[in-house]
Amino acid sequence: MADTHLMSIPGQVDPVPVARDITPRADGRIDLLGLPKERIRELFETAGLEPKQAKLRAKQVYHWLYHRGVTDFEAMTDIAKTMRPWLAERFVVGRPIVIEAQHSVDGTRKWLLQTDDGHDFEMVFIPDADRGTLCVSSQVGCTLNCRFCHTGTMKLVRNLTPGEIVGQVMLARDALGEWPKGKMDFADDADEAEYTADGRLLTNIVMMGMGEPLYNFDNVRDALRLVMDGDGLALSKRRITLSTSGVVPMMEKCGEEIGVNLAVSLHAVTKEIRDEIVPINKKYGIEELLQACADYPGASNARRITFEYVMLKDKNDSDEHARELVRLIKQYKLPAKVNLIPFNPWPGAPYECSTPERVKRFSEIIFEHGISAPVRTPRGRDIDAACGQLKTAAEKKSRAQRDREAAEAAAS
Repeated sequence: MADTHLMSIPGQVDPVPVARDITPRADGRIDLLGLPKERIRELFETAGLEPKQAKLRAKQVYHWLYHRGVTDFEAMTDIAKTMRPWLAERFVVGRPIVIEAQHSVDGTRKWLLQTDDGHDFEMVFIPDADRGTLCVSSQVGCTLNCRFCHTGTMKLVRNLTPGEIVGQVMLARDALGEWPKGKMDFADDADEAEYTADGRLLTNIVMMGMGEPLYNFDNVRDALRLVMDGDGLALSKRRITLSTSGVVPMMEKCGEEIGVNLAVSLHAVTKEIRDEIVPINKKYGIEELLQACADYPGASNARRITFEYVMLKDKNDSDEHARELVRLIKQYKLPAKVNLIPFNPWPGAPYECSTPERVKRFSEIIFEHGISAPVRTPRGRDIDAACGQLKTAAEKKSRAQRDREAAEAAAS
């Protein structure tokens, strides 16, 4: 395990001693995953290439890395054969290490991943009839301590690097087999007309995995820029949603520098209840949070802010709570919709899920006032992949146990 410090309180601080844009590796090679084209060019120059050569190779490698998903320099066929061993000696195109992959009965897939310095985190893919959504983590652990969330019971170990964040998207594309296919063994000045991209299964990304994205703002921003780059992964910002528990000072910056859809983990409409279940409310209260939502750049009826609201029995689910939620949305004139989330239980959880009848009535009250309030269907509960359930169990499972479980699953 790496020598990293734990961060016990929320704050815009990377808990590792040295700022990281590059995923650390024990073999000394530099991992290019997560780096923009200009940074790759700088590294190539530092390694000894002439400036023009470094610029050309950076452009080529960037394309192979993000647009084609290639991890082996030998497969980069428009790079001179003599150059490929030089690159392989000094650089690598990595992926998060897969410790365990699970499939739910409903088609949801969850991966337990590990960084090169030995830290575990998770990601989840949720397929639907008309979309496929990848739930991406931004930190190893979490520091917010939301009482209904299993992930919130973990300590924060460190922020994930841009490579570890975008690597989750790359790994999902690997698993889904949907990298573009076509002829690419042309010279630099050749016609690329034979190169075509297939359709995608992975259509949407939500930054709703482990961690608070706005407490790892720079790395999340840099990773999502690669995802949105037309020369990179080329996913529209309209298909990306970032969820925050309410880090108010960073919300405007998020809208300006990333520009993706915003989701807010609201979960309560009174100070008393939100202080209990979302402790960051003690630092940034509901009124301050909702004003930040009203000021969020780019929010409109076409790009509504999503309020996430977990349904907790006898805690936040009364008719009065629903009406107060409507009042607040209208008071701040918010272009908003509400996602009602049935609470997903986990061992030792202090709450129960509201009854289906109560959830339905809560939704009806909000709909009656012209605000969309769909009830999210729980997905992946059987593999602890549902909302609020992500918590790595690597410490509890030995490699032998995971191998046994994998063999049993294959046999069945």
